[in-house]
Amino acid sequence: MNKQTSTEVIINGKQYTLSGYESGEYMQRVASYINEKYAEFKNQPSYRLLDADMKNVLMHLNIADDYFKLKDQMRNKENDSDVKSNEIFELKHEIISLQTKLDAMAKELERAKQERYEEEKKNIRLETELEGIRKGMKSGKE
Repeated sequence: MNKQTSTEVIINGKQYTLSGYESGEYMQRVASYINEKYAEFKNQPSYRLLDADMKNVLMHLNIADDYFKLKDQMRNKENDSDVKSNEIFELKHEIISLQTKLDAMAKELERAKQERYEEEKKNIRLETELEGIRKGMKSGKE
C-alpha cells in the first residue's frame, strides 16, 4: 500500500495542504481542475451576483455533472469495447470454421487428384492392353 503524502496546493487563491495516498502530482492536477472551474464561473457575470453558498452549490453541481458525464462516457466505451470484443470473437470463430472447411476441401482435392491419377494409370494400362490386342489381331490376320 502507498504511503500517505501531503502536498501544498492553491485553490481559488487560497493555500491548502492536501493529504492522501495519491501522488503530489495527482493532487496538483485535482487542484488545477478545481481552479479551472472557478475561472469558468468567474467569467460569467451572473455568478458574481450570487452569495457564497449558491456559488459553492453551483460549483459542486458542475463538478458532479462533469463526473456523471465522464462516467457515462466510460460506460459507453466499455459497452463499445464489449461489442467489439464479441465481434472479434465471432470473426475468430468464423475464421476457424472457414479454416476447417478449407482443410476439408484441400483433403477432398488431394483425394480427387489421387483418384484422377489412378484413373489415368488405368486408362494407360487399358490403352496398352487394347493396343496389344490390336497388334495381336493384325499379326493373326497376316
